[in-house]
This record gives sequence, structure tokens and C-alpha cells, in this order.
Amino acid sequence: MNASVNRQILLVEKPGGKLGPEHFKLVNGAVPEPKDGEALLRTRLISLDAANRAWMHGATYRSAVEANSVMAGGSISEVMSSKAPNFAPGDLVFADTGWQDYAALPAKQLTKMPKVEPMSYLLSVFGIAGLTAYFGLLHVGKPREGETVVVSAAAGSVGSIVGQIAKIKGCRVVGIAGGKDKCNWLTSELGFDAAVDYKDGATFKALRAAAPKGIDVYFDNVGGDILEACIAQMNNFGRIACCGAISQYDGVPSAHGPRGVPGLIVVKRLTMQGFIVMDYMDQSQQALAELQAWVKSGKLKVQEDIISGLENTPAALIGLLAGENRGKRMVRV
Repeated sequence: MNASVNRQILLVEKPGGKLGPEHFKLVNGAVPEPKDGEALLRTRLISLDAANRAWMHGATYRSAVEANSVMAGGSISEVMSSKAPNFAPGDLVFADTGWQDYAALPAKQLTKMPKVEPMSYLLSVFGIAGLTAYFGLLHVGKPREGETVVVSAAAGSVGSIVGQIAKIKGCRVVGIAGGKDKCNWLTSELGFDAAVDYKDGATFKALRAAAPKGIDVYFDNVGGDILEACIAQMNNFGRIACCGAISQYDGVPSAHGPRGVPGLIVVKRLTMQGFIVMDYMDQSQQALAELQAWVKSGKLKVQEDIISGLENTPAALIGLLAGENRGKRMVRV
């Protein structure tokens, strides 16, 4: 990497429909100088998430990404130089550096990370993906042994971990994913009890066959029609953890959300709760200790999808939105 040039990927315009390569541009900028209280970071691994696409629509839990600015995104980065106490060259941090080689950020925006091999685990199972799965399932979904847990986008970064934690907790686990290969992988490799291929078109019927006793906990990553199919099959006092709505992010959202929801929520006494992992960060140490123990014992398998080269980041995100990935997708810069 040339230390005098800062390659940056800009979002040149906000997409009206589906995201495409034409919405991005690779430019060469200057390497920033850290000010007092800041550290100069070199990006090592960029996290790719469906939420990256949602940020282009407008403000969410973070401000919107504006046209002609560096595309936003979290990364694992290395401190190159520091004008901030508590950060020294060689430290690894998680930060919202955006899609670029270098960034200078205030220390308060950096989260120091432990040295872990492989480093990529800091973005997947020991990063936002693993913590999102852990807190969303256990603190919002509250599964009990013997219950049926259904998770959508089950072959993705969060869903693949949710299903495995539910199995560790003694639940019957059904994954919803796109394509036979992904569904076979969930049952043969990750230990899911059943998998439903939403691309088959008969999701409701397949779900009923896979979860004959109904659904106690539904971990929702997609919203839309799949959420509708799951709500209709929830048991009384079921819990729905709302993590994301991938079906609504890219292109033209479906005209309707789930239909008939208010009545079903009342009749079945359902709890439906949205959550953001940042709300639970004060409890992250305990969560990481459990995740690390499960990985070490082999109960939790880690699946990653690592693409090399900053220049390939736009195509990697477009592919993620199309469902190309298995497990956590990231870019090695």
C-alpha cells in the first residue's frame, strides 16, 4: 500500500432503484494528518452489511451517507500514529472509517480490539455480527429449551450464528435462506433441524412442514412477505426479534409490509421488538466470553466470506444484497 496516497471509494449518487457499480467511484485522496485527540488509522478489513444500503436512503441509527462522500462502513483498522492517549501504533480498533485506506478519527469514536487470530473473527463472530446474534436472540427472543426458533437470512453473517446459538440452547431450529445449496449447508454443516428455501415460492407451506408445532421465536432479518408468513404461524406468547429488513433496502420496496399483523399480535399476545446491538455494549464482555468458549469447543462454527481489494468493495456489497455470501462478508484492503 502506497503510504502517500489514500484510495477512497465515493458514493457518487444515491440509487433510486437497485444499487449498481455506476453509483461508486474510486479516487485518490491525501492521507489525513491526525489532530490532537485523534489517531491515524490504516484500514485492514471492511465490514459489509445490508445496513450499508439502508444508510443511502436516509438517517437511521446513524446519519445518512450523502452523495460524493466516502462510502460509510465499519472496519478493523490499525493505528499508524496517535495524538490521543490510550492509543498507540499497532493497536487494532473497530471504527467507522468508511471505504478508504486511511482515516483520522477522534479517539472517542474508536473501540480498541484484542489481538485475535484470525483477525477476521473481530468482524464476524466476535464482532457486530456475533454480538447482534447473541443479544437479539437471547435478550429479545428469549428462547427456552425445546422451543422452535425460526431465523430468516439464515445463511448470512447474523442468521448463521443465531441458529447455532439456538441449537446450543436446546431449541428446534429452522432457517429460511435462498437456494437449495444454502439450505443443505444449514442442515448438514451448521446443525439446523430444517431449512426452508424462500426462492421455491411456497414459503408458508414449507414453513408449516418444518415447524409443525408452530413458531415460538422468530428472528427477523428480512421483513416483508417472510415476516408475514412467520407471524401467521407464531404460537401464543411468541417473541419476534426485529433485526433488519433486507427485503426493503435495495430497489423498490414491496408495496406492503406484513398484512393482518395488528390482529394477530393481539390474539396471540405476541411481543415484537426491534433492537440495535449498540444498546447492549455494556454487556459485551460476558457475551464475548460465551462466544469464544463456544467457538473453542467447536459448538459454534465460523463461516466467513472474505474478498480481497478495496476496489472490489462496491461489487462485494452489490453481491451481498443479491445473497451471494455465506456467513460474514468483508473486504481485505
